[in-house]
Amino acid sequence: MRSVRLSQEGIVFALSVVLFVIFSLTLQNFLTAGNLIALVRSVAILGILGLGMGLVVVGRGIDLAMVATMVVSLSWALALAQAGMALGMALLLALALVLVIGLVSGVLVAYADIPAIFTTLAMGLVAYGAGRAWLFQIDVQNSPAGIAWFDFLGRGTAGGIPMPIIAFAVIAGIVALLLRRTRFGRFVYAAGDNALAARITGLPLRPLIVAQYMLSSFIAFLAGIVMAAAVSSMSTRIYNSTLIYDVLLVVVLGGISLSGGRGGVRNVLVGTLLVGVLLNGMTIMDFTYTTQNLIKSLILLLAITVDSFINPRDEQTSQQAQGDI
Repeated sequence: MRSVRLSQEGIVFALSVVLFVIFSLTLQNFLTAGNLIALVRSVAILGILGLGMGLVVVGRGIDLAMVATMVVSLSWALALAQAGMALGMALLLALALVLVIGLVSGVLVAYADIPAIFTTLAMGLVAYGAGRAWLFQIDVQNSPAGIAWFDFLGRGTAGGIPMPIIAFAVIAGIVALLLRRTRFGRFVYAAGDNALAARITGLPLRPLIVAQYMLSSFIAFLAGIVMAAAVSSMSTRIYNSTLIYDVLLVVVLGGISLSGGRGGVRNVLVGTLLVGVLLNGMTIMDFTYTTQNLIKSLILLLAITVDSFINPRDEQTSQQAQGDI
């Protein structure tokens, strides 16, 4: 099973290389330093969100509320800052909101035994609706001017590398260490591989699930900070975009199994690379937004189908995936 999983990751990486070579030879402006930096920078937010989603999926869950969490928390923070509150304090309040969203999602999944896909879908709708009703009223919230650290995070460089790319790399390194070098990470893999056996051996399964969703929400919050800093605003229209499906595409395409217990940060990086190259090439070729979404949807469907064959869900897995833990 491990060799099959590694070959899937290798195939995705090979496809990325093949597409890169083809685009380099056929598209005039593809193989330029500016475009390559723009390519990586454009998928940095997607990659960060993929790290949060990947962490939850490894633990045999899913978080469809990530985009809503990102949009609502940063829109509220920027609205508070525009009203005169210090941006640091506004972000702290938004962080508290983010952790509450993750906490509620985790409790409903872990203790109420509600399937994660329905819990997080509903939580995203609730968070977005509550945010538009009580926390902010306009679609686009602009960031306050003259905040040096915030502007540097979004548009600054270090050694010629844009800060959003560095932020993506740092968060990826932290998540990799968390999953591979800590007891928490080992517990996540154990619970994702076989939740019933993990509970029998004494793992704190329900608190572990809650922690996963709180971490996922926190990573979505970090992605929102980087995005808001990069474009000096946060648009609520992002919630109605296909971003959450792009995040799932990165995770599944990279090789993280939807049945849990397999995959990691490297898979997210590989999936992000392929999606980034593909999107950049389609943009240069002037594909319409609808055509790009169609192609991404077909790839996501294919990736999910392949995952179902590589990591089949037996009866026990299906029950666990629906919260029977």
